[in-house]
Amino acid sequence: MGFSVSGAKDSMIPVAEFKHFTDQQPAFKVLKPWWDVLAEYITIAMLMIGVFGCTLQVIHDKIICLPNHVPNGTASSDVACEDFTKRRISASQPTETSAYQEMSGRQNNLDLQQYSYINQICYETALHWYAKYFPYLVVIHTLIFMVCASFWFKFPGTSSKIEHFISILSKCFDSPWTTRAISEVSEEENGTSEKMGRRKKISTTSETTELSPLRGSLSEKKVTESPSSISLLDKKEGEQAKALFEKVKKFRLHVEQGDILYTMYIRQTILKVCKFLVITIYNAVLVPNISFIVPCSIEMEDMTGYDHFCCNHTKAHLFSKLAICYICFLGIYGMTCLYTLYWLFHRPLKEYSFDFAREETGIWDIPDVKNDFAFMLHLIDQYDSLYSKRFAVFLSEASEFKLKQLNLSHEWTVEKLRQKLQKNAHDRLELHLFMLPGLPDTTFELTEVQALKLELLKDFTFPNSVTQLVNLQELALINSPVKLNFTSLMFFREHLKVMLVKFDDIKDIPVWTYNLRGLEELHIVGHFSPEMNRAGNLECMRELRSLKVLTLHSNMSKLPPSVADLATHLQKLRIHNDGTKLVTLNTLKKLFCVQELKLINCNLDRIPHAVFSLVNLQELDLRDNQLYSIEEVISFQHCRKLVCLRLWHNHISSIPDHIRKLKTLEQLDLSHNRIEALPPQLFLCTKLNYLDLSHNNIQVIPPGMGVLQSLQYFAISHNFVEVLPIEIFFCKRLKVLKLGHNKLRHLSDRVSWLPSLSRLELKGNHLDILPREIGQCSALKHSGLVVESNLYETLPLEIREKMEEE
Repeated sequence: MGFSVSGAKDSMIPVAEFKHFTDQQPAFKVLKPWWDVLAEYITIAMLMIGVFGCTLQVIHDKIICLPNHVPNGTASSDVACEDFTKRRISASQPTETSAYQEMSGRQNNLDLQQYSYINQICYETALHWYAKYFPYLVVIHTLIFMVCASFWFKFPGTSSKIEHFISILSKCFDSPWTTRAISEVSEEENGTSEKMGRRKKISTTSETTELSPLRGSLSEKKVTESPSSISLLDKKEGEQAKALFEKVKKFRLHVEQGDILYTMYIRQTILKVCKFLVITIYNAVLVPNISFIVPCSIEMEDMTGYDHFCCNHTKAHLFSKLAICYICFLGIYGMTCLYTLYWLFHRPLKEYSFDFAREETGIWDIPDVKNDFAFMLHLIDQYDSLYSKRFAVFLSEASEFKLKQLNLSHEWTVEKLRQKLQKNAHDRLELHLFMLPGLPDTTFELTEVQALKLELLKDFTFPNSVTQLVNLQELALINSPVKLNFTSLMFFREHLKVMLVKFDDIKDIPVWTYNLRGLEELHIVGHFSPEMNRAGNLECMRELRSLKVLTLHSNMSKLPPSVADLATHLQKLRIHNDGTKLVTLNTLKKLFCVQELKLINCNLDRIPHAVFSLVNLQELDLRDNQLYSIEEVISFQHCRKLVCLRLWHNHISSIPDHIRKLKTLEQLDLSHNRIEALPPQLFLCTKLNYLDLSHNNIQVIPPGMGVLQSLQYFAISHNFVEVLPIEIFFCKRLKVLKLGHNKLRHLSDRVSWLPSLSRLELKGNHLDILPREIGQCSALKHSGLVVESNLYETLPLEIREKMEEE
């Protein structure tokens, strides 16, 4: 009935067979707090108890039975079985007198097959089910505990997030950028401490206030002065760190939207607690059923001669001990589950604050997180808080900005930037940077730069090193949000003279723009939102104490009241309104120093009365409006300094006679209107040196033009003029005469009376020949004569050769 040792070993169930139930990636251990680790070891111990019990069940006899000779009248076979067992035990003990006597006992007259049959029948019918299946129950319960503990690592809705998080976490932990970012802050803090110690020896003018999320990240140390603290990452490492920042952003956006990980962990913990309670209760109740003596009563006298048997459960003693041990382990396991529930509900695990990381790393803009992202970080802290500290570096915008600056410095060298330098419209040496993720630090090594144009650059902050651009006078920001620290603001206040800010929404314009005291020209381009348009105001402009030129390209319904802050020094005001009707111009009356005013595309149907209050006005431009009548021009006689009036691109149909009152007028532009007739009084503006009447419906030029002895530019092209008056040739100072696209059939030979004429346009008329006297206009060259080629050929050869000479 026994088994060999080798057979027992072959029949053993190895624990490794159950490994796949808890098989997890090694990296997942960072999400297993100490109680989960303890519970895992406890389940292994319980599994070993179950496997050991199952092995004993397989390799040894389960039960051994003997016939029970129950005398007639015995009340119970159980009692008889117990008495029988006691007698057998006492009879089996040798004494001194019978030690060498032959053993003798009651004969049962049963063979081996009958005993085996009785054992099997009694095992199935008399032995309690708990005693039979105890080891199997232990194995099954333990496997369920293992599945519950690792279910969230396997469930598709959670495992993908966990794997992604672990992958990003390990890369962030090992990234060279993490070490560099933390070490740089530490070095800068040490440098700051040393600087504080030397404060008494350093002039207060050299100390600046740092306004940066990275403590000391904008210190006065230049890049080239501290090579130990700025060891450059290679290009590959920089690109990898940049990719990590993007992955962290996307992962955070995805995970913070839900709490499936938190919910799944709570559910599996509650399930483990419920199962623990059920298993503990029923095991505690059923353990006494594991008995060493098992009475068995079966009607099989016809087969064996007996109906009552006394059986011995050979594993009862061991199983009862294993059961007690199992219940103890189960109790410890249950305590860990209850502690887990306490931890889950006692703390706000759906919110995570990086206060400790901010304090230790010195990176103050690390944001707090929520939902599943926060829950995983709480679990990470139970493993090792260093992971969260290093991971936090990739949540910081300031850290990302420093990395971008490093990568930009690799890509945009000083030599590459210097190749982009060119002269702009103001004849300044300009550097134009377009669609970069930031401003390269190497920019500040180009000390010769006079103008800086930044277009579609992402959020960045001007560092203290901007003070190296000692020649900088002009700055253009086109949809490029920029921040300044105190040192940069002071530098711009002293050096900037011209600034252009262009944003889609005018509220995005940096506030510091309105604090540049030394600024002389400010050009603002941006649209008001409907709410801001109703308010119609800009930031206070009192700090712009040197501003002389202000351009507003927007969609205002009224002139912002803050413009009145510039009344004492503003000389030029230009408004481009993109077709939005400019209704209120009351603020304009306060700008008594304005000399040039442009109200372009403001949907004006009349000349604003506020304009007539500008006693120092010299130039007025009302282009692209809806003017049909200009009867109000008589009021311009109060503007005694007005010399230039541009009313072009409107719908003016007539010129009032009282335009003669504008005695000081030197330039008049009425082109692109609907004028049909010219009043002779127009030529009483005797100081005119520029007169443009092109693109109208004029048919006749009235007499009297000869009095315009100062006239140098006269354009009447694109009209319906058939004859030129002789008086036009009395204007001896005329340099430009544009007569193209009319109905002229003859050009007078008196054109030779215009010795200063350098440009003559005749193209688009009905001329057959050009007078040869045109050659007497000594200043007129071939390039300045605009006519058809065949008409030009009508001139004598010697005249053409003379005109073609340089």
